[in-house]
Amino acid sequence: MKKTLGAVALLGASALLLAGCSGSGDGGGSSAEGAEIRVWLVGTDTPQEARDYLKETFEEENPGSTLVIEEQQWTGLVDKLTTSLSSSDSPDIVEMGNTQAPAFTSSGALLSLDDIYDQLGGDDLLPGFVQAGTWDDTLYAAPYYSGARVVFYNTAMYEQAGVAVPTTLDEYVSNGVALAGALPGVSGVYFPGKDWYNGLPFIWENGGEIAVQDGDEWDAQLSSEESLAGLAQVQELMTKASLAAKDGDEADGWVPFRTEQAATYSAPSWAYWSIVADEDKQPTAVADITGYFALPGMDGGAAQVFAGGSNVGIAAKSQHPDLAKSALEIMLSDDYQTILAENGLVPALVSLGDKVAAATPELATVIAEAAANAKLTPASPNWADVEAQGIMQDLFVNIANGGDIKELATAADEQIESILNG
Repeated sequence: MKKTLGAVALLGASALLLAGCSGSGDGGGSSAEGAEIRVWLVGTDTPQEARDYLKETFEEENPGSTLVIEEQQWTGLVDKLTTSLSSSDSPDIVEMGNTQAPAFTSSGALLSLDDIYDQLGGDDLLPGFVQAGTWDDTLYAAPYYSGARVVFYNTAMYEQAGVAVPTTLDEYVSNGVALAGALPGVSGVYFPGKDWYNGLPFIWENGGEIAVQDGDEWDAQLSSEESLAGLAQVQELMTKASLAAKDGDEADGWVPFRTEQAATYSAPSWAYWSIVADEDKQPTAVADITGYFALPGMDGGAAQVFAGGSNVGIAAKSQHPDLAKSALEIMLSDDYQTILAENGLVPALVSLGDKVAAATPELATVIAEAAANAKLTPASPNWADVEAQGIMQDLFVNIANGGDIKELATAADEQIESILNG
């Protein structure tokens, strides 16, 4: 665990078959002058510097054509992509969460990228994200960026409460409860009810799984003894250590930490920038008292954590696929990916990984330790439907409200199996 530096810059699908889409498309007539390429980026993780670079470089390389970035929101993204990618007014390039990618790679909604695989980075691309974006041995959604989840903590609050950095997952839970007890009005661990991403490590570290594939069938395992043990730890944190809303989500979770209403906050590594600098790029009050560590495992070391991040693909219905490929190549170029890395995102190109360390040198070891143990959700084309229907969110909200864990997990298993095997 390390403290931050001083001032830094602020980090400025369902599986439904989409009628009429083709994964092979050459699109024809794609280099027409005056074409407009529409790029959907989700949320604010892509910094403005990268957005400007993409637009300016594309328009310089393709005179007469323009590139427009349309920002989308993560909430409801799967449904919006499903509708938009099947319409006659489809965007050209779309960002999607890595867990959502299989729904679109398997449905014919995206164009094959095999012909530009080498131009996008080839074997230098993040292998786990290549796998997430591949269907039937064809790449449809390239890696965009990743981010390992790390734990941020307020060093002054830990000292005041007499709590040390935990070395096991049990200690992490007991520390959270102790911090909440010692610091009235403060979350020992900020843990809103819908934050299932941060709930997954507890399942995995206790030997459980969300679902495993047995032949052609998926077997949901949230109600296994191992998974239940992890969910019990989650419930203890949510009910005894966290003051976050029981029906709240993980969006803007850095705010209570930055305003000293939380002593501990687990988030993707890029949250660093939002914590230690304000909207005017000035250091926050917690900048010099923020430390970080990798979530500890059951027996020490780093826990298995969820690998957040995005993939990016070209719509099969793009009217200008060649221009879209040109734009995508810029997004996967060394210069563009370096901008992402220098703003705290783990780049899609493995060879640029050290650029993250250049931006946040004291976080480099923690990021690497967490990333080495990162996992993904079940690799099913139908997984995006599980997310879209809010099954995991509802499970954890009910757990946060003190519900019977076994009953809730059993019901969730039934829902998940129905969707994954549907």
